[in-house]
This record gives sequence, structure tokens and C-alpha cells, in this order.
Amino acid sequence: MGRDDLYITVPSFFRCPISLDVMKSPVSLCTGVTYDRASIQRWLDDGNNTCPATMQVLPSKDFVPNRTLHRLIQIWSESVRLRKARFESDNTSNSKDQVVELIQQMDRHSSSSVDSLAKIVRFAKESEENRKFLAKCDGFVALLVEALANAGDGPHGSNNIRILEQIVRIIHFLIGEIQENDELMRLKKSGGGGDCLASLLLVLQQGSAESRIASARVMESIAVSAESKLLIAEREGVLPELLKLTSPEKDSTLIEAGLSCLIAVSVPKRVKVKLVQLGAVKSLSKLLSDSNSTTSTIEKVLKLLETVSSVKEGRAKICEAEKEEGGDCCVSAIVQRLLKASSSATEHAVTILWSVCYLFKERSAQEAVTKANGLTKILLLMQSNCSPCVRQMSADLLKIFRVNSKSTISCYDTKTTHIMPF
Repeated sequence: MGRDDLYITVPSFFRCPISLDVMKSPVSLCTGVTYDRASIQRWLDDGNNTCPATMQVLPSKDFVPNRTLHRLIQIWSESVRLRKARFESDNTSNSKDQVVELIQQMDRHSSSSVDSLAKIVRFAKESEENRKFLAKCDGFVALLVEALANAGDGPHGSNNIRILEQIVRIIHFLIGEIQENDELMRLKKSGGGGDCLASLLLVLQQGSAESRIASARVMESIAVSAESKLLIAEREGVLPELLKLTSPEKDSTLIEAGLSCLIAVSVPKRVKVKLVQLGAVKSLSKLLSDSNSTTSTIEKVLKLLETVSSVKEGRAKICEAEKEEGGDCCVSAIVQRLLKASSSATEHAVTILWSVCYLFKERSAQEAVTKANGLTKILLLMQSNCSPCVRQMSADLLKIFRVNSKSTISCYDTKTTHIMPF
């Protein structure tokens, strides 16, 4: 493949009319024009009430996800990524014989060089066939696990960290192929084992973004039993490092890896309480309010908030009405995400509101829902094609506000007068 083959032409309708960048989360206004969610949200937040492309006055500032275009962009982006990957691997590909020789060298010398491991990483990254080949290499997984455990005990110099990063990335690439491997099963039962967990934590703390993603995903994959979840979550430093990955300033892939791992380990009650004490609710609220957050990120944030809402400490933090650093309280941010991300995100959001407002009858949460125009959204949700479970929870929520329904509903400037809630 020549370098000229990598010249990429971006279809014009993939670009946001405002930023001119390829859209990450395309949404359409009532005028029919599609924009990137972050760009149009900033336009509207600045007080504008017109469509930027047509300059028409907007009768409604609501927008809906353009899922068809989003899927087309994803397919195009993946094709571009594969072309780049093929180009990069043209001069770096290793044959299977060469990789076997590298593995044998690791076994003979009980140590690894960064360059040798990097070659195996590139080989694993190239194709599923290569990953299956590595997974079937006799003793290779055991060798990786042993290297992971031993490397964590060595001096924490830059070379040792780089070796650890490569080992973790290889395990991450192979994780889908080695679920039933004896060594991995032992890792799952032991929550990564003390030595291996120390190495994974070290990569989380000092590794590159790509390596930290791999480390979080390996932790997630071994957090399968109640015992392993506790061992991972209660390892000093693990939860704070995972929460650091969820900062809105981070790359979306890094954020999602951290959130997925937190969801996996936060089943035990004391882990949920620990997360709340570490300020997880505040961090998650920021992600909810961030217009750049992807749909997948929003789904995971709401799933994690749903998890911590099952303990009283979590509900107390979620219901805090004070505004911090100029942002909305958590309940308001949850209400704003209703019907704006995906059906899965909406279900998680409704479950949280149902828990704090209906099941535990938190007064501050009920007031926050009312203030955020939540009743109108719940009414719209009940008229949508939602699941029976979501419809029932929505009906339960409306019962909470039934006593003051006339005064509450009448104060909203809404065009949903045809909806009769009671």
C-alpha cells in the first residue's frame, strides 16, 4: 500500500456545519439540519434561538439523535482505521515462526525486552487469527501471567513500566480467546492475585492512555465473582485511579474503560459506599452535564449512578440540591438526559428517579425533578415506545406529584396539552 492510498476524503454530510469536523454524535433540529451534539448544544447554551445553517427561528430547541447518520459515520471511521492499520503493519508484520521464537526466548530467559513484547503486541493487534494463534501457543498465557506477577515486584523504573504495559496490552488483546484458560481462571478466582493486581495498578497509575485502557479492561474481565470484585475494589489505590479515568477532560475510550470497570466491581455494598465517599457522584454528575459525553458514556454513567443509588449514602449524594461549581445538581442532570441519549440510558435514568423519588421518597429529589421540568418529560416518556417496566416506573413517579398536579403541570410552557396524565 502506498502513502497516497491513505489520502482520505471526508463526505461533506459527515461534517458538522458549525465545527466542520466529523460528527461524533449527530443530532437533528426541528428544521431537519443535523449538527454534532456538542457544537449545537454550545450554540443553544449561548442563548441563540435560531438554526445556524438556515437562520430560522426555532419553535423548539429540542433535538433528536440521527442514528442512521451516526451508524454511517461509524462504518466509515472503522474502514479508515483498518486502512491505516494495514498501512502501519506493512513493514512491521511478524510471521508466526518469528513470534514463536520470541515466546521461546521469553521462556528460556525468564525475562522480556520491550522490543520483543512490542512485536508480539503488533502481531496480536493485526487480526483475530493472530490472537487465536497466540492463545493456543502452549504455555504462553501462563508465561504472561507469571511475567505480570514478577514484573510488579521489580524496580519501578521506566523500562519496567514499559515492559508491564506491553504485557498488559497482550493479555487485553487475548482476553476474549482465553476465557477458559486455567491461568486466567485462577486469576479470576483470586481477583488478579496480589502480585498481578499490583502490576495492573502500576500501569493504571503510570502507563500510557492505551495501556491504562488495557489495564482497566483486564481488571473488568477478572472481576467475575463476589470475592474477586472485593479483592480488586479494596486494593488500595484501585478505585481512585479508576475514578481518575472518568474525568471529562479524558479521551472517551479511556472514560468508558474506567466506567465499565467500576460497574463490574461495584456490586458489593461496601464498594458502593466507598465509591460515594471518594466523590464518585460528583464526578459522574459532571460527565452527565458535559455536552461532549458520548451516548455510550452517558449509558455507563447512569448505570453506575443506578448502582450507587441502592445504598443510602449514594442516594444522599444524588439528592444534594446545592449547585457545585456552577453546575446542576445530580437529579437535574439525570432529568436532562431523559429521552436524549438512548433507550438504555433513559431506563437507567428513570430507575434512579423512581428509586429516590418513589421508593425512598426523598423530598429534595422530588423538588429537583419538579424544578427541572421533569414531569413533562415523564409524561412524554409514557407516550413513547418505552418498555413496560419503564412505563410502570413513570406511572409510579407521576403518583408522587398527583396531589399538586394541577398547580405543577399548569406552570410549564409546553405544547403537550393533549397528554392527560391522570
